[in-house]
Amino acid sequence: MDLHVDLKDRRDLAGQIYRGLRAQMLDGRLRGGERVPPTRELARRLGVSRNTVSVAYEWLAAEGLLTGRTRAGSFVQAPPREHPPRGRATAGVKLRPRAIWSELRTPRPPEPPARHDFRVGIPDATLFPFEAWRRLMARQLRASAMTAAYADPFGHPELREAVARHIGVSRGVRADATDVLITHGAQQALDLIGRVLLEPGDCVAVEEPGYPPARLLFQSLGARVVPVPVDAEGLDVSALPDDARLVYVTPSHQFPLGIVMSPPRRRALLDWARQRDAVVIEDDYDSEFRFGGRPLETLHSLDRSGRVLYVGSFSKVLLPSLRLGFLVAPPSLQRELGLAKQVSDSHSQLPAQAVLARFIDSGMLARHLRKTRREYELRHARLTEGLARHFGSGLRLLPSVAGLHLSATFARGGARLERTLTGQARAAGVGVEALSPYFAGTPTRHGWVLGYGALTLDGIDEGLRRLRASVAGAL
Repeated sequence: MDLHVDLKDRRDLAGQIYRGLRAQMLDGRLRGGERVPPTRELARRLGVSRNTVSVAYEWLAAEGLLTGRTRAGSFVQAPPREHPPRGRATAGVKLRPRAIWSELRTPRPPEPPARHDFRVGIPDATLFPFEAWRRLMARQLRASAMTAAYADPFGHPELREAVARHIGVSRGVRADATDVLITHGAQQALDLIGRVLLEPGDCVAVEEPGYPPARLLFQSLGARVVPVPVDAEGLDVSALPDDARLVYVTPSHQFPLGIVMSPPRRRALLDWARQRDAVVIEDDYDSEFRFGGRPLETLHSLDRSGRVLYVGSFSKVLLPSLRLGFLVAPPSLQRELGLAKQVSDSHSQLPAQAVLARFIDSGMLARHLRKTRREYELRHARLTEGLARHFGSGLRLLPSVAGLHLSATFARGGARLERTLTGQARAAGVGVEALSPYFAGTPTRHGWVLGYGALTLDGIDEGLRRLRASVAGAL
């Protein structure tokens, strides 16, 4: 333990040590059961005599805050309960953040998990091959212990090659390892792109409804974010602002509606970007889990002018806690994006990168995807059938053949009904997400977004039964 004791002068040294340690014990910085340094060690650190520290320890022991154990050392005793908890640091002057941070809408805090939780964006952790991953990680940690240097900010070379091969085979993305930059999830990829391309006041077009963390990120960079409506074919290209510098889209599985952008819309968006010298960010969200129909070409594959930045993540495929994503960038931006990554966090964690590279190259990722895709397809079908059976025409399911969630709108009623029914479901132990918070402006649809990734088939059935009972004929 590295204790900090502030010795202001050379007078009453034992008293200063005693008061400093006592304060830390009472406010919780030193917790009950923690071992304090031996008197000789602390005396050496503070530049005082060992006897001085011994006196301070004796005073603390006399007060019942420190106890000695034979051959084990001195340990903190839990302070009496009447002592006040640790308070805030001294207020001092009021520090002012940039205005943009005070103006940003605070994200909704996550609700505690419900007993029957249709939470969006959560895969089933029980399907993850923990044992295989653990073996790969143990092997890699031993190898990494021999490497003390910082790594390439673009990422582990083997992972960049593996990602390029993976998206080339699975998504038809033409890229080699030099085009791939490894990030801490898709969110960091968006941050790097924004910091490299955007000036304060630049216009960024996003889908409406859409992904709130992306909106907040671009706003935090000083951009003027303009929501653009989504219809049955995806983003309405005709509604794009003429001065948009960036357009952020999720064409494979629009978030949160689940719509697939049609081929004509994809071509129209690329034509629009070329004519206005704009850049398109393609977030290939949930593309790995497609349950029917032929997958459409990515915008990146259709692009012939180098205006599409392709972003992906392994959070849904593997685990959300595995913060590894990537972006595919044209040569014209690679140096600047690599520099932005370097000044941000040097590089993503090396052992996990190396393990993921082996996981992909060994074929384990492909096998894991086949297994999870089969399981999620069953859950998708069970939820689709169950919503129709329990709610009939009162809940309009939006067509979707991919991803880990479904969206449904109320046939009647607006914000008040959505708020009421979502609260009633939560009170009944069923967690569903309201659709309206995904809108940046005034919501034009009200309903629910229901995730099924973390629920078993029986869990879906029971959750829908309880959800139906909780709304009591209101739909």
